[in-house]
Amino acid sequence: MIEYENLGKLNNPFFEEYQNSFSQTLQSGWYVLGNNVKNFESEFAEYTKSKFCIGVASGLDALVLALRAFSFKPGSEVIVPSNTYIATILSIVQCGLVPVLVEPDILTYNIDPNKIEEKISKKTVAIMPVHLYGKSCKMDLIVEIAKQYGLKIIEDAAQSHGALFKGKMTGTFGEFGAFSFYPTKNLGALGDAGALTTGDSDLAKTILRLRNYGSDVKYYNEIVGFNSRLDEIQAGFLSIKLKSLDDINKHKRKLAGIYLANIPSDYILPVVDEDYFDVYHIFNIRHEQRDELRSFLLDNGIKTEIHYPVSPNKQKAMQGIIFGEYPISEEIHATTLSLPVSYFHTEDDVMKVCECLERFLKK
Repeated sequence: MIEYENLGKLNNPFFEEYQNSFSQTLQSGWYVLGNNVKNFESEFAEYTKSKFCIGVASGLDALVLALRAFSFKPGSEVIVPSNTYIATILSIVQCGLVPVLVEPDILTYNIDPNKIEEKISKKTVAIMPVHLYGKSCKMDLIVEIAKQYGLKIIEDAAQSHGALFKGKMTGTFGEFGAFSFYPTKNLGALGDAGALTTGDSDLAKTILRLRNYGSDVKYYNEIVGFNSRLDEIQAGFLSIKLKSLDDINKHKRKLAGIYLANIPSDYILPVVDEDYFDVYHIFNIRHEQRDELRSFLLDNGIKTEIHYPVSPNKQKAMQGIIFGEYPISEEIHATTLSLPVSYFHTEDDVMKVCECLERFLKK
């Protein structure tokens, strides 16, 4: 069986260092906002070439705190892609703001910059581009639009650790970059964890307060805040894995290259362009007989995933919040299939998947 993901196998190369880090943290007696968090924040800021990094409890919290940092008027509108994972939209709704959905580019699956302006109104305050599957959005065009209309940019970089657009790291184009370190991510912890990157010292100070009850000094609260702190144990694990992030991305890019070279043209494959350095958090293909294909692969010992089976506008939780039809998003959600592309997969695993995809076309 070729598994889609196996977190034990994925993290096996790091177990000894994890155990040492855990023991040191346990024995230190300091479990919240200690040296592990400070060290990781410094290391990740350096890796992303950001001035500041603030660790928080999850990727969703990173988005929520970024929005809260601006104190937007309730009912203000935030531009967001129509095919993103639901967490992106939840962050907007939880802040009392209105998500305004923009269809993606059918080739890249990222928000289509050419469709953003038509959705901007007097109530629009921000754009929240999502670097889906490990591919950057066309950030030069999005930055230009944001400047023209005076909008903030909060990048959802949850799936794009190490991805580049024209040589610049995702998460560094806007006011904030929001990262998730959920265990399946290229830079994954062993539980929930997240971070925000920013180049603005005032915004960094605001996030430091917001994540810790609105406090700079213990028991003295300057603003209404939250409890959203990156855990000391997870921060230690992340510092260890960060040292191997480039190797992880390199391996996933190698596997993706095999897929791209060997999957028959009957399938719709990810677009490759010299402007993008893709890190393939997810390697997705599209096919009209997606469900039959997935069953065929499973019958042949290959597990896959669907990211994501239901478009946000069709989610029960979004009824009365999201209105309108989004045919491009729905087409993607109905046809997309994610193939195995983990750090523990081998080149032989990927070739077997390619061979099985070819057999499906001949059956």
